Amino acid sequence: MANIGNPPCDVGVIRSRKADAPCAPSAGPWVLAATIIGSAMAFIDGTVTNVALPQIQERLGATATDSQWIVESYALFLAALILVGGSLGDHYGRRRIFTLGIVVFTLASVWCGLSTSPEMLILARAVQGVGGAMLVPGSLAIISASFDGDARGKAIGTWSGLSGVTTALGPVLGGFLVENVSWRAAFLINVPLAIAVLLIVARYVPESRDPDARKLDIIGAALATFGLGGVVFGLITSAEAGFTDLVVMLSLGLGVAALVGFVVRERRTEEPMMPLSLFQSRNFTGANLLTMLLYAGLGGALYFLPFLLIQVHGYSATAAGSSFLPFTIITFLISRWAGGLVTRFGARLPLMIGPVIAAAGFVLFARPGLGGSYWTTFFPAIVVLGLGMALVIAPLTTTAMNSVSGSHSGLASGVNNAVSRTAGLLAIPVLGIFVFLVFSGGLDTRVQSLDLSPQAQEQLEAEKVNLGGAEVPSGVSQETGVKVERAIQESFLAGFRLAMFIAAGLAVASAVAAAVIMEGKGRTAQTKRIGQHEGKTAPA
Repeated sequence: MANIGNPPCDVGVIRSRKADAPCAPSAGPWVLAATIIGSAMAFIDGTVTNVALPQIQERLGATATDSQWIVESYALFLAALILVGGSLGDHYGRRRIFTLGIVVFTLASVWCGLSTSPEMLILARAVQGVGGAMLVPGSLAIISASFDGDARGKAIGTWSGLSGVTTALGPVLGGFLVENVSWRAAFLINVPLAIAVLLIVARYVPESRDPDARKLDIIGAALATFGLGGVVFGLITSAEAGFTDLVVMLSLGLGVAALVGFVVRERRTEEPMMPLSLFQSRNFTGANLLTMLLYAGLGGALYFLPFLLIQVHGYSATAAGSSFLPFTIITFLISRWAGGLVTRFGARLPLMIGPVIAAAGFVLFARPGLGGSYWTTFFPAIVVLGLGMALVIAPLTTTAMNSVSGSHSGLASGVNNAVSRTAGLLAIPVLGIFVFLVFSGGLDTRVQSLDLSPQAQEQLEAEKVNLGGAEVPSGVSQETGVKVERAIQESFLAGFRLAMFIAAGLAVASAVAAAVIMEGKGRTAQTKRIGQHEGKTAPA
């Protein structure tokens, strides 16, 4: 659920490109089917994994740190390489790269389903991320290239609607498979979907390229991957080892140095994958700062929700997967209406109000205790959070596209999309540090009066790395075991609440960023005209 909902600007990426290889009308439905199913593989996998993690933790003996890496290894390569994945399609053929992405993603999914250890699963997920970086932008590019005029509008509407359905059903399907088959089935479900896509692509999808495509920025992609990887590794490791550990300091230092090198590279190279000149626009800078803060809160906090529901509240995997269905329905139904607010009021107002409502939703997540019905505990929080995000998604896409000149709108949309993925990537280990510290300290305090034996204390200390999945030490009485289990649940709940308060703070900060940096309706229109007149990015 850390990846619940589609990232912003997917539709912006489609609208910004020319239809340079229009398909025959009879082939149109098949092209859409291939792109929708292909996108669904990535959308479903992103949400299914979180629901499956508690069972993976139990069956493979994975720690909470391993669980973070199972999510982060995929997110790392997807976030760092997604811009390059789009460029590969422009250079070598969009159908070819999309097909390669499907193959790599599917083979990695099989590897995930056959994994016998957390380490093997983490490696397989990393390869999945590489496949996803070719698959996701490839599906958007194929729609752009294959449809023009009125057909494009209908294709975008169909793609958006059915993608929303697959995103909504992903956690439910994943929970059902985890509960009734195995966590492995949540990955192996990609195999029949991939076979269907490959058959359709081979028969109906035309090949297309962009003769004016930007050069591949391989060095920039390598620096971004190494930099993000170093920072993420250091943050995840620091939860147990502390920031004074040599490996943690070295990892963080090298990661930050690589990210600085990435910025220098993007400033100096002729055709960077992320042109820093885009950030000369105040609206573009504000939109991406808002995206970084708000999606960090969303992805970081909701990563822990399935663990709380399953390990603490006793939800089944299916119930946990279904719990966020109202969020997807609300964002799908309201987002198009919210897009119309930009015309009436400008983008800044909904981008200020939406995050504040989302912050209220995060606070509501911190309200429930250890019991209570779903409808009186988590449902109100999910509804409020959905309303807040629905006010953000469409205005954010519009702002990112309109803040720069038309020739750069596609790149601006892709950058904003990548920023949203990077936000969740970095937020999960950061919030994980706070959750672990609160859990560890709270558990020590709560079991202090239980007079546990030194052996039981040692076992419980070792179990801390499993957070809410920690097991009661062996050899204690039944009464003591119940108290220890209660202490584990209360301690994890305390850590979860802190994560939600941090997420609320990030959401409020994103609203402040929109209020301070972004321009109002009048200035937005003026900035857009300047950018179009000069044929370049509008000045700050």
